[in-house]
Amino acid sequence: MADNTITVVGNLTRDPELRFTQAGRARAVLGVAVNRRWMNRQTNDWEEQVSFFNVVCWAELAENVSESLAKGNRVVISGRLEQRTWETTDGEQRNVVEIVADEIAPSLRWATAEITRTPRGPAAEAGVGRDRRGTQEWEAPSGTTQHAPEEEPF
Repeated sequence: MADNTITVVGNLTRDPELRFTQAGRARAVLGVAVNRRWMNRQTNDWEEQVSFFNVVCWAELAENVSESLAKGNRVVISGRLEQRTWETTDGEQRNVVEIVADEIAPSLRWATAEITRTPRGPAAEAGVGRDRRGTQEWEAPSGTTQHAPEEEPF
């Protein structure tokens, strides 16, 4: 079975653009520039090539990306390549190859990041829930990450 996995590290070329489908599903589109630099052994000069990619992400990932990242941020993107075809209003066929992201993270090579876990589900949105065993109810204090103390993600 063929595998179509890609990982790129680069800088965002624009702020993520968040939109919602008619069904209410979040979709974010962003651009990433990937620089490749090498020494030309014949001229002893550094040479550089830049590749630009469009990236699409869906659902919670799209919402988190649009809230967390901005133009210029260095990111690590893991996903798959997909080709889309459509017809313009003039009847011309168009094609695009883009990265559909499964994971997007800030690169910590030259920066730091603060991680905030997002709540999931209707109870989490209300700031209430149960511990892992389902026995003890808890309520998150106002302005804090909404998860039970024994569910610390780190």
